Amino acid sequence: MSKDKKKITKSMILRSVASSTAIETGATVKTIEKKLKANKLKYESLSLAI
Repeated sequence: MSKDKKKITKSMILRSVASSTAIETGATVKTIEKKLKANKLKYESLSLAI
């Protein structure tokens, strides 16, 4: 195993959520990722528990 840990970014989490949702819904990753980014302002005051 590698000792180097890769820093997880918000864009990586967005991509992961989008691809998971795309698999479940049949929509494209690009479409879902676009929707998630568009709704970012709606929940700006919330932060992810990382």
